[in-house]
Amino acid sequence: MMFQPFEPENSIFTPYLFFTGKGGVGKTSTACATAISLADSGKKVLLVSTDPASNLQDVLEIELGNTPIEVASVENLFACNLDPEVAASTYRDKVIGPYRGLLPDSVVATMEEQLSGACTVEIAAFDEFASLLTDSSILEKYEHIIFDTAPTGHTLRLLQLPSAWSGFLADSTHGASCLGPLSGLADKKEMYNKTVEALSDQDKTTLILVSRPDESSLIEANRASIELKAIGIQNQYLIINGLMKTFVPEDKLSVSLYKKQQRMIKQLPENLKQNITYSLPYVSYSLTGVESLRYFLKQYTLVTTESQQHVRESSLSSLHDVMKNVAGKRVIFTMGKGGVGKTTIASAIAVGLVENGQKVHLTTTDPAAHLGHIFGENSGNERLTISRIDPEKVVESYKRDVLLKASKGLDEAGLAYLEEDLNTPCTEEIAVFRAFAEIVESSEDEIVVIDTAPTGHTLLLLDAAQSYHKELARSTGEVPESVQKLLPRLRNPDETSVLIITLAEATPVMEASRLQADLRRAHISPDWWIINQSLRATETTDPILQGRAVAEEPWITKVRHELSNQCAIVPLSNEAKSGMEYVKSFID
Repeated sequence: MMFQPFEPENSIFTPYLFFTGKGGVGKTSTACATAISLADSGKKVLLVSTDPASNLQDVLEIELGNTPIEVASVENLFACNLDPEVAASTYRDKVIGPYRGLLPDSVVATMEEQLSGACTVEIAAFDEFASLLTDSSILEKYEHIIFDTAPTGHTLRLLQLPSAWSGFLADSTHGASCLGPLSGLADKKEMYNKTVEALSDQDKTTLILVSRPDESSLIEANRASIELKAIGIQNQYLIINGLMKTFVPEDKLSVSLYKKQQRMIKQLPENLKQNITYSLPYVSYSLTGVESLRYFLKQYTLVTTESQQHVRESSLSSLHDVMKNVAGKRVIFTMGKGGVGKTTIASAIAVGLVENGQKVHLTTTDPAAHLGHIFGENSGNERLTISRIDPEKVVESYKRDVLLKASKGLDEAGLAYLEEDLNTPCTEEIAVFRAFAEIVESSEDEIVVIDTAPTGHTLLLLDAAQSYHKELARSTGEVPESVQKLLPRLRNPDETSVLIITLAEATPVMEASRLQADLRRAHISPDWWIINQSLRATETTDPILQGRAVAEEPWITKVRHELSNQCAIVPLSNEAKSGMEYVKSFID
């Protein structure tokens, strides 16, 4: 199945374009290619990134800052790279400043951590582009303003709640996951209202959902689409990026990837089927530089030359080496962004440890019940036990606990804000971590392998909750004893091993780098980086796949020499095997 090719000059009719999608799907390259295409057609275009890990300047090969500058190689195109991290820092100072010296240091530290999460950064990003969308001098200057990274439905719902603009946040400590991101913004209510109105105006705004033809990114695109439609953003396009046009019959990997993509497209969620859908090709070349981006929208795939063809990477460690290294640990975490293969890697390590005679408990929050496909009803080995935590159930339980404790001290508006605030990713991490902690506490004489772990920000929030509770006679959400015991254990390298899983691509590596920095703030240092699903580590003969393998090299080098203490590589599988046989193939 194929879709119509994406041709911006024939598809885009609104002045504002917002690109959204999970990390690594190609939002930035697609936004850049769209901007170049519209500028080439004679339109004056401003391209703006509000992504804190933006690689916009790398893609355009130009130095960028907060002020729009002309892209010399593209007439009519201007670009800027807004830094929401800087804006978030300003917010923190504005909100917390008045309390310094008046409240105990531990209370101030708690406030700082509450304002250090992703929610605050996203609100800061919204503030940056809201300023652009309400600046008449900017609007008169450009025919199209393109934003790389759109706000989530959660952020927009927060901005629409009247209680978000009250004094509720300044003194509330009732256990919300990311309390206070709007505390310093009360003077900007009118500007934000105008921005939210513009986003839901179909004559002004087009939302472009970018996805790969794989399960995790399609799930994320569908979730974002539903959330944003619910608050009035109806004008949506879907772009399926990285769609293979052909395959090499003699190459098992090429055939497998092509068939898998076609299977995923046939299973497209009903909601996404309602959107106008376009496709962009799976290409062999790196999407940096103006000419490559022009090729991209012209659907050129190109192939590798003989001089570019790679030699299989064999100098890095394997998953088997990782497994031997962590065999003496009590708790093993696999961490990383969605779609990088954490569940499969966790399963393979668990099985490998069991085959070496260890007793292992494997636990996951995998929503797709992937472990059920691998292990069936049971593991088939008395030394391996498995549990699956349902994030929805534990989150609902956590929300009930927090709202019950808070209900006596808040009015209706305050409760509405708190309830929306509890929809953040931090809430899920805290709730799931509580469930993990209970499993670790109850497991005796076992290695516990945990798939999907919390960020450093969440761990620091839990730490802060403990110290804050001691300082004040009021609760920030009770921290169970099992969690209190697990937090210091995570910081003990003799007991715990943290594995960061990534792909050899720009966005997954940069996001994993941020995750590592976040964990180090919480005094947790990852032991291994595992580069998963690598084409560089295969023997593919497909010329397009070979080109992508070459493009992986700088990211493998970066992980190996700049980011990791120890690094392993796992080749992309052709999925000829399934179930337990498939998992064991990773460690044979």
